Amino acid sequence: MSPSASRIKSPQLLLAESGHDLEGHGLKRTMGLFQLVCFGVGAIVGTGIFVGLSDSVAEAGPAVVVSFVLAAITCIFTAFSFAELGGAIPVSGSSYSFAYASLGERAAFLVGWCLLLEYGVSVSAVAVGWSQYLNELLDSLTGWQLPDALSAGPGEGGVVNVPAVIVILLAATLLVRGVRESARATAAMAILKIGILVVFCAIGFSAFQAGHLSPFAEHGMGGITAGASVAFFSYIGFDAITTAGEEVKNPRRNIPIAILICIGLVTLLYCAVALSAIGALGADAVADRPAALSLVVDQVTGSSIGGGIIAFGAVVAIASVVLAVMYGQTRILMSMSRDGLVPRVFERVSPKSATPVANTWIVAAVFAVPAAFASLDVVVNLTTIGTLAVMAVVNLAVMVLRRRNPELPRSFRVPLFPLSPILGIGFCLYLIWGTGWTTWLQFAGFLVVGALVYAGYGRRHSRLVTAPGDDAAPVSPAG
Repeated sequence: MSPSASRIKSPQLLLAESGHDLEGHGLKRTMGLFQLVCFGVGAIVGTGIFVGLSDSVAEAGPAVVVSFVLAAITCIFTAFSFAELGGAIPVSGSSYSFAYASLGERAAFLVGWCLLLEYGVSVSAVAVGWSQYLNELLDSLTGWQLPDALSAGPGEGGVVNVPAVIVILLAATLLVRGVRESARATAAMAILKIGILVVFCAIGFSAFQAGHLSPFAEHGMGGITAGASVAFFSYIGFDAITTAGEEVKNPRRNIPIAILICIGLVTLLYCAVALSAIGALGADAVADRPAALSLVVDQVTGSSIGGGIIAFGAVVAIASVVLAVMYGQTRILMSMSRDGLVPRVFERVSPKSATPVANTWIVAAVFAVPAAFASLDVVVNLTTIGTLAVMAVVNLAVMVLRRRNPELPRSFRVPLFPLSPILGIGFCLYLIWGTGWTTWLQFAGFLVVGALVYAGYGRRHSRLVTAPGDDAAPVSPAG
């Protein structure tokens, strides 16, 4: 066994380290179950449904509802694994820490590297979607929009996407003020956007025509699979709940419950939105329309006022996703920094706000760049495949920990074990297949770069050492 593969950090050591950082300032447990559910909804519901629905419909047609269910099934199996691991190891590292406790340091670093796609790059994608709906809102209120040169990247006919950068900086400002303030803002925005999507469904179903659902699966199973791979982006973020492990009250109880509530609620909401949109106008009218929900409301009501309300809801919804996902990214980097795998600046917590201030501003600055200049399609595909790879690892981790640490207290246990995590891995690989070979090559290149970074920096700076004569018995170095 190679040295880095044998560097396995025990769950007990992870829990012991999570009580404080190396500067002596700890994170505060301020989030209850309701705030955690709102945080999860805040991280999930945003660009994927408000902007990405049209792309899923373009692939699957009316059968996009099946695509959403297929993506949800993938998430549900993995959500079971996240719920068990999040309750057993409630630390801020999420899937990175789960991999460290089960598969070793190299695998953990690559998981953390992939999480740069799920959390960091998705912030850029979400911010680009926010810019699109901001223009829709400005048009409905004033009849004026920001020029393309200032509201789109070069790949979409513009020069620099200024609104996308602004929303990232606003989220960073709120995050450095404190978790309590961020949680309150996220809860308010989550309630608002759920309410607006429910109103959208009511409007769409009022004009529902069954004929718009025929032919149902015009692109066959291939279209449904491709649609599911696109629709999966709409679910990204539920695992961010586990990144709050060190700031949640009673985490062993609240983390598993929050994950399962979020997946169930969001799946019902997405299927209802897709059915009402297609039933009202037909799949062809919805496909490839970035602001499709506003279009549906405008057409059904014969007024731009309703579309303006939807656009306002999208602006709020997508801003809350930026906030929640940036939070998750900073906590992942904090955990990796504690282990020495990334520079120490990412672990420093402000004694005043109890937040990683420098970490937050670095994340905002780095991911504002692709938000300003990249197109939405490029970042969505990479985000999707990176997230699916991480979820496959989490399903594997739950099986390894059941065998290696059977005594570990578990407030939730995966049902139908080991069938459930095996199916979770299978569905993840199936959706990865649907992303296409171009995305596979991009992701393979990304992993190679990650392996080189680990070999050149992470492995040499790791703070984990193994006891002499016992590769599997990690101890934390003093100081």
